[in-house]
Amino acid sequence: MAQTATLGWIDFFVIFLMLGVSSSIGIYYRLTGGRQKTTQEYYTANRSMGVFPIGMALMVSFMSAITLLGVSSENYIFGTQFVVINISYIIGTPIVCYFYMPVFFKLQATSAYEYLEKRFGMSARLTASFIYWIQLLLYSGVVLYAPALALEATTGLSKNLSIVLIGVVCTFYSTVGGIKAVLITDLFQGFLMFFAVLVVIGTAAYSVGGISEIWNIAQEGGRIQFDSISLDPTVRHTYWSLIIGGLFTFLSLYGVNQVQVQRLMTVRKIKSARLALWLSLPILMCLSVLTCFSGLAMYTKYRRCDPVKEGRINLPDMLLPLYVMDTLSHLPGVPGFFIAGIFSAGLSTISAALNSLSAVSLEDYIKPLYRKFTKNELPDSRSLVIGKLLAVIFGILSIALAFLAQYLGGVLQASLTIFGVVGGPLLAIFTLGMISQMATQRGAVIGTLISLIFSFWMAFGQPRPRALTLPVYTDGCDAQNLLTPTNTTLLNRADNSSFFYLYRISYMWYCPIGFVIAIVIGFFISFVENMVSGRKEEYKDPNLFFPMVAKRLRRKQRKLYPNIMTQKDNIQIDSSSHSDRSSTIL
Repeated sequence: MAQTATLGWIDFFVIFLMLGVSSSIGIYYRLTGGRQKTTQEYYTANRSMGVFPIGMALMVSFMSAITLLGVSSENYIFGTQFVVINISYIIGTPIVCYFYMPVFFKLQATSAYEYLEKRFGMSARLTASFIYWIQLLLYSGVVLYAPALALEATTGLSKNLSIVLIGVVCTFYSTVGGIKAVLITDLFQGFLMFFAVLVVIGTAAYSVGGISEIWNIAQEGGRIQFDSISLDPTVRHTYWSLIIGGLFTFLSLYGVNQVQVQRLMTVRKIKSARLALWLSLPILMCLSVLTCFSGLAMYTKYRRCDPVKEGRINLPDMLLPLYVMDTLSHLPGVPGFFIAGIFSAGLSTISAALNSLSAVSLEDYIKPLYRKFTKNELPDSRSLVIGKLLAVIFGILSIALAFLAQYLGGVLQASLTIFGVVGGPLLAIFTLGMISQMATQRGAVIGTLISLIFSFWMAFGQPRPRALTLPVYTDGCDAQNLLTPTNTTLLNRADNSSFFYLYRISYMWYCPIGFVIAIVIGFFISFVENMVSGRKEEYKDPNLFFPMVAKRLRRKQRKLYPNIMTQKDNIQIDSSSHSDRSSTIL
């Protein structure tokens, strides 16, 4: 069995240099500019950010370390069908730009969930923000743990050291530097992520004789697959599941997710936010395609001696760092740059999570409670201190959850599915409010909760069938060191029809199914509630609806509420100062 190389002192120097740069950015923004003296500066950078940093930040907060490790192994094991998901990004971007984004820009709130209070009430706001809070905190722990586990198994870098380093550095610069430090660090880390995947592709191309040869070898091995057009929802990846499922997941992440909404609110005008999102699209697609292609690059080396089958690694997610150590360990510092890229992917995701969790907790829980018991607003100076303290607390919790994740077994994979399971119901409660005038708080909340329960049952019910994998071979390995006695493939041809149908549905359908269930139930309960109560139509702020709905509502309400609508017609979406917030919401 081949021995795996470990990192040298130059590699560790490169890694610590990257961590030092990230920390320095936090210190710089603490000592310059607004110095994070107000919550608006801390959470929204006083809407002073440029288009390019936001465009890059939107991408890197979506592409985590798990994405780099998981997508590359996905293409190695299952083929290239997953690349089709990029079509959903193209469809989803204009929907976010021209439907969801105008609503949040008119609201000008730090927490995206403030919208739900304006549209429905406090119960809807707290329900959605609490679901998001649990989701993101758990995911943060997984993002810390998964790459640390892979790196320990393949590079000799201590798993515990990786968790602590990433967690502490993220917590430090997120707390000290606020959203500006997070965004600028995202820009720096984005370049390192591109470097990581380009190293893999470039090394493979040099070894086999060019990019075209990587493609030819992958084609011979059956990895080039773009022909799955089945309508069967139990098929893992098809054009339908990847485009439709990917679209709803994209909308849940970019349209209503606190992390992305908060980033878009750091620019002054909605035109700039739209430009940033359009800019992030090609960057996102480029990294996605390169990461997918890196899986084919790894296949050129391991096509005759699969490391999992050989017993060198336990999980396919360890393939990427293993490949770098096998091919580049003789070049001092290069593996360190690659590991820095993996760390950067983790840093960008965790820092985004900590800042957003702090913002949501402060705006949705602490400020309303303070207002309720004191009848006064929480002073901004005290809010800032509490917000920074919350960032530290969430950083510590993320590190703790990362250490606990190693004892949770299958929950690691289950946690990654939560974005799809939770994303559908959360997208639905926002969409229901923005598209329907008749929707009520009771209908929205009950629909969301029922959808969430159903989605968790569908996603985590047991027993579940194993996914079918493409062939991998071991005839190029030393047969004495193999874990299995024959050079057979890993192709699983078990009959899955014996499993409960709901448990066989592809995970790509979780988000759209959850969305539809929440919308249907929300509409039905709202309709019944309005019929039973005989509730008459009340005034609703048109700014809380999609632009096309708002336009129709304004025409209708000009006749019913002429005095109110005269004032509302003066609202400008591209307000140049935060003081306009008071005139854009009820």
